[in-house]
Amino acid sequence: MRASVTRPNLLARLVRTAVATLLAVAGTTTVLASSAAADDSEVAWSVRTASNAYGSDRTSYSYNVDPGGHVDDSIVVVNHGTSALDLQVYAADGYTADSGKLDLVTKGTASTGVGAWAHTATDTVTVQPDSSVEVPFTFDVPANATPGDYAGGVITSLTQADAAAGINVDRRLGIKVALRVGGALTPGMSVENMHVSYAGTANPFSTGDATVTYTIRNTGNSFLSAQQVTSVAGPFGWWRATAAALDDTPQLLPGESWTVTVPIHGVLPSFWLTAATTLTPVVTDASGSTSTLTPVTTSTGGWAVPWTASALAIVLVGAGVATPFALRRIRRQRAQQESLRVQEAVAQALKDRSDERSAAVGAGQDAED
Repeated sequence: MRASVTRPNLLARLVRTAVATLLAVAGTTTVLASSAAADDSEVAWSVRTASNAYGSDRTSYSYNVDPGGHVDDSIVVVNHGTSALDLQVYAADGYTADSGKLDLVTKGTASTGVGAWAHTATDTVTVQPDSSVEVPFTFDVPANATPGDYAGGVITSLTQADAAAGINVDRRLGIKVALRVGGALTPGMSVENMHVSYAGTANPFSTGDATVTYTIRNTGNSFLSAQQVTSVAGPFGWWRATAAALDDTPQLLPGESWTVTVPIHGVLPSFWLTAATTLTPVVTDASGSTSTLTPVTTSTGGWAVPWTASALAIVLVGAGVATPFALRRIRRQRAQQESLRVQEAVAQALKDRSDERSAAVGAGQDAED
């Protein structure tokens, strides 16, 4: 599965990145910052939300802001190591990675939403051992911002040279930001580029496997995931086969897409297959509760030819067509051979009779002499 969103360039991909304390878009799980600490260099730090009017025990940042609105908040950086840490601090846009989890674009990649609207009080911070520093940041949502959902994060970053690998290693710890800009929500989802293929077996009397692929696109302005049901059927809806239970798609940001490949086993090769996928979009509101929208159904067709059985049928039909011709040819050859034998027998009989007459005439002449 793949989300078709803008990725960091190739050079940025060479920089190994660890993003911790980022929530999934649904805001249900947290990766502990300590899991991303570098044990080999005794570098260890963590980040947490500051305690303020927004709450004292938050696991992420979540805001509902009208266009033109302003937010003041802070991130707390804690140094658990034995040496002072010089860290970069910045905000970045989020995207759905190939793993289905939220990731953040690298520092060299331009942001257009959360990363562009958030500003940290400082670009760098020094944190002494066993100490913490609170770094304020602000959000200024443009007055012309499009209503809907945005995702990103506030990041602390430590860049170190890896002499053995010959690259710089960027270790990043951040906290997710979920931002909803006020205005009308218009959730929407579509299915694109759907097609079905079929692979039979050598056994002409066995079923085969179908593969259905399609791309899901979030066409609305809110976070969306989808429940999926996919099946294939022969002509007139006969011999339907349904895929095993499919996981829900990850939550997609507005404009993102996700490609799905669905294997379906035990499919009868009925010459023509119709594949159908029903998606039930799931929208998550600001409180974290979910609700479903009207299902979206898309279908497509493709060939499911039983090539082995067809080849066997062609052989049998060919044999059935050729047999009468072969039998007639054999009978004709036999008749010709019998006619030839008769002709030869007649000719031989005539010759024998002629020889007998010649012998009799010769005997008569000898008697007169």
